[in-house]
Amino acid sequence: MICKTALLLLLVFSAITSIASMNSQTYIVHMDKTKIAASEHSPGNSKEWHEAVIDSINELTAEEEESEPMSPQLIYVYKTAISGFAAKLSDKQLESLKELDGFLSATPDEMLTLHTTRSPQFLRLELGKGLWNASNLEADVIIGVVDSGIWPEHVSFQDEGMSPVPLRWKGACEEGTNFSQSNCNRKLIGARAFFQGYEAAAGRIDETTDYRSARDAEGHGTHTASTAAGNLVANASIFGLAKGSAGGVRYTSRIAAYKVCWSDGCVSSDILAAIDQAILDGVDVLSLSLGSSAKPYHSDKIAIGAFQAIKKGIFVSCSGGNSGPTSSTVSNTAPWIMTVAASYLDRSFPTTVKLGDGQTFEGSSLYVGRATKQLPLVYGKTAGDISAEFCIDGSLTSKLVKGKIVVCQRGINSRAEKGELVKSAGGAGMLLVNIEDEGEELFADAHILPATSLGALAGKAIKRYLNSTKRPTASITFKGTMYGKAAPVMAAFSSRGPNEVGPDVIKPDITAPGMNILAAWPPMTSPTQLESDKRSVLFNVISGTSMSCPHVSGIAALLKSLHKDWSPAAIKSALMTTAYVLDTNNGQILDVAFSNSTIATPFAFGSGHVDPEKASDPGLIYDITPEDYQNYLCSLNYYSASEIALFAEDGFTCPKTPTMQPGDLNYPSFALNFRRNNRRRNAVTFRRTVTHVGIRDATYVVKGNAPNGVSMMIEPEILRFEKAGQKLSYKITFTENKGTTSQEFSYGFIDWSYSDIYRVRSFIAVTWT
Repeated sequence: MICKTALLLLLVFSAITSIASMNSQTYIVHMDKTKIAASEHSPGNSKEWHEAVIDSINELTAEEEESEPMSPQLIYVYKTAISGFAAKLSDKQLESLKELDGFLSATPDEMLTLHTTRSPQFLRLELGKGLWNASNLEADVIIGVVDSGIWPEHVSFQDEGMSPVPLRWKGACEEGTNFSQSNCNRKLIGARAFFQGYEAAAGRIDETTDYRSARDAEGHGTHTASTAAGNLVANASIFGLAKGSAGGVRYTSRIAAYKVCWSDGCVSSDILAAIDQAILDGVDVLSLSLGSSAKPYHSDKIAIGAFQAIKKGIFVSCSGGNSGPTSSTVSNTAPWIMTVAASYLDRSFPTTVKLGDGQTFEGSSLYVGRATKQLPLVYGKTAGDISAEFCIDGSLTSKLVKGKIVVCQRGINSRAEKGELVKSAGGAGMLLVNIEDEGEELFADAHILPATSLGALAGKAIKRYLNSTKRPTASITFKGTMYGKAAPVMAAFSSRGPNEVGPDVIKPDITAPGMNILAAWPPMTSPTQLESDKRSVLFNVISGTSMSCPHVSGIAALLKSLHKDWSPAAIKSALMTTAYVLDTNNGQILDVAFSNSTIATPFAFGSGHVDPEKASDPGLIYDITPEDYQNYLCSLNYYSASEIALFAEDGFTCPKTPTMQPGDLNYPSFALNFRRNNRRRNAVTFRRTVTHVGIRDATYVVKGNAPNGVSMMIEPEILRFEKAGQKLSYKITFTENKGTTSQEFSYGFIDWSYSDIYRVRSFIAVTWT
């Protein structure tokens, strides 16, 4: 029996289906669950309600139309992430839907994009000690990886010696193309694929190039899953480079793979369905190395799904994006999400390029062949047509390139593809140079010919050399794997703050290793993903905030097994306030986006580089409840009641009188937004509450470094705790100094310290507009 609300839907739809536009689109529809429940007195749940509506519309239109109209297509019904469904609707059907009692919103589906042997050592994790001691690693923690799937047979996901799957696990191993239930085990305990939204947008998946199952054809998901929780594997390497024991940060964790990314991208309705299912399945940590540009939280499906996850105690870690170094490009910025930036390890894969005039430059490459001879060097018009500078398809002329080293500028096509095109044109090698905005970034790629990446300074010098001689030459020498470079250094590609959506919260939150990371790889996918590349590897080196995110997911899993009563916000606070900002040479973390030695800022690294062991005993934490986040959204003032309802518990409404200002969210950092040339001096007071999670009878004293142009006053300056779990509050007032000169950003920090045992740091970022 169809409920009254469903009958109302049918009447509305019957009036418009005969003139429904043939142009249809997938929408994610949010409904007020209290209105649905009130109208649903007949047997059945909300899923049946939605299915009845869609099925009845199909029947009605089939009966009344001579020509077959477009039928609404139900794609997903969501159970936990939101109350609602995803469906393909015409414009007219959508407009009618909006008139229904209980309708909250409908947003178009969108396509999102996918955004390590050395990493554990660099993170200071040691076998048998601290977070890697046996008792901590024995605790069952389940990491859900929402990505491009997984290669289940990989040695990183074998289950030798693991205990039975925990009884609390409610997940499944779904069968599909080249994937059966036997592919799961006590390590890989769940695998699902979500493609209904993708196929509604892009058509049926081509099973000659991808698997219509949780099996990974792209490599990205296998890489991120093993980074977070892959087994310890001895003698891992790529072509003998980066050789050592590879292992996930929390290598004894269980893995649940949720495949949402396909050849053309990742659709938001599929991602939301995966988060929805992961919550029901019982994951402890969610890792999402994907995203799009930042958007208001009520229209950000990852933010909406993540909020429901943290309400269930699930820690959510997301990549911050690869659109740096441009300002305000960071994505996944909701304050309940751990937003991760990317930085370098102390490992490199150096090359030396020597020009005919004796100049030498250091580059980076995973090519393992012999050094080239001193060969003729060509670029641009001396290599082909006007677009030959970028080495794109059809731009290179064989008779100009054959037997020579070609200079290629980054951009338009992939780095490895440029090398493929140089090789197919007869070229003997490639110098891949950065432009100014890409700084001294050095990607290590598994090129199919002798090739190396070079920074912007080298690129400029090589171009000057090319214009200074009639017979330019160059050679490339490959030096293998080296350790000891100053690190961390911020990657140029890592997306930057300020937070465009919520300027009262600094984003990203933290940085972790994301540059040239070695991790598991499907043997059927070549390391370059080029069709001409027939090489097979079990481990591959790739880069991105996609690689840094699962590092933090693994660390969160380590903390979760140690502190079972900590909330997601508590874990996040511990990671942020114990992070460090000095490199291995004891200098300030630098930003490779700039050719000069520029110090990185909180809008690049957030609170600094993650330090797992220190985070395990932070002293103080800044905890935040789901209701705190809801009140924060209320304080922003530009969210309507229906938009707030997407995040709220049943019956929650914003208080008539605001209980807080946005900056009062109990966040472990401070973001200030001051106006330039204000008639009155800018001033603001924020409040924070800290919970003591350290030893008894601890007295913390605050010290700070005020941002340039700002003075600050903290009350009280001393916090005395008698026992663990005790909460104390303080307020901090920031005031613009008289005569402050015009500037765009300034930064500072405060430290709450107890003896030499605890130092709890909160960064401050001031944006002047």
